[in-house]
Amino acid sequence: METRRLPVEALVGAALLVAVPFVLPAWMKFIVTLALAKFMAVLAVALFLRANQVTFGHAMFYAVGAYAVGFGAKWFGLRDVALLLPLGALFGAAVAALVGLVMARYREVFFAMLNLAFSMMLYGALLKLYWVTGGTDGLSAGVPTFLGYAPPREYLRDFLYYTSLGVAGLVIYAVYRFLASPLGYYLKAMGENEIRIEYSGESVRHVMYVTYVLSGALAGLGGVLAGFTVGHIVPEYSFWIQSGDFVFVALLGGYGSVVGPLMGSIAFEFIRTYASKYFPNEWQMTLGIIMLAIILFRPGGLWTIYEGLAARFGRREVERA
Repeated sequence: METRRLPVEALVGAALLVAVPFVLPAWMKFIVTLALAKFMAVLAVALFLRANQVTFGHAMFYAVGAYAVGFGAKWFGLRDVALLLPLGALFGAAVAALVGLVMARYREVFFAMLNLAFSMMLYGALLKLYWVTGGTDGLSAGVPTFLGYAPPREYLRDFLYYTSLGVAGLVIYAVYRFLASPLGYYLKAMGENEIRIEYSGESVRHVMYVTYVLSGALAGLGGVLAGFTVGHIVPEYSFWIQSGDFVFVALLGGYGSVVGPLMGSIAFEFIRTYASKYFPNEWQMTLGIIMLAIILFRPGGLWTIYEGLAARFGRREVERA
């Protein structure tokens, strides 16, 4: 029973996501599309949480991907999602490869704060270089095309949604394979004993560096999709509040599973939307209360709630059998 339940649940979840454009109104479709884009940046943060490392600066790679869209539209007339997705991932990985040369040496609070410092440096540059970035006015993403095809405006959101969903599926598979590799196991072991990793012949700095570059590529992908989804790119993409949101969502969904950040991303966008509607002056307090509840009662996030329900349901199946 246990071996059959997980694939069925995965298929049901995938079917629900595929059905979103047919059953939800346009504004909800927009929220889920944005959640899928941010999920990739959240997953990048979750990789480091597995190693007991917190980063408050991964919004910089998210912004790099988003500004790849803005610069591509402004300077080169590039609006094709299929072209800008790999470019955004490449630019995110390239920036991470440079910053990672420094970051791979640090841990814990130093790792968190240095990431924040680099992100805020980028934020300052995006604000000051007005003639390049547009400053606070930002840049327009333009109307996207898909492999050269420009869909009718009424179907544009559907194309963006299914593109985001497809990329999210590929990312889930790729990260799952990474975590199942020796480097993935070393990453998890870092949170317990780095010395034993060194004794085994693997360099902890190498594990951190490879993970950092991968996380930059993931966040860059998310930035490209978010830029097209929102249609406007501003410096706040790299602000520390955005990085804090990624950490919040990773904890909300749970970083013990690759799917947990996806659950957290979708839940977070809906919680924030409805909290802003019904508690316009207290919506941030609402998020704070939810965070406290997660930390105190379910430290593993929504994923552990799901696991608990699945285990209970599984036991009842066994008893009935």
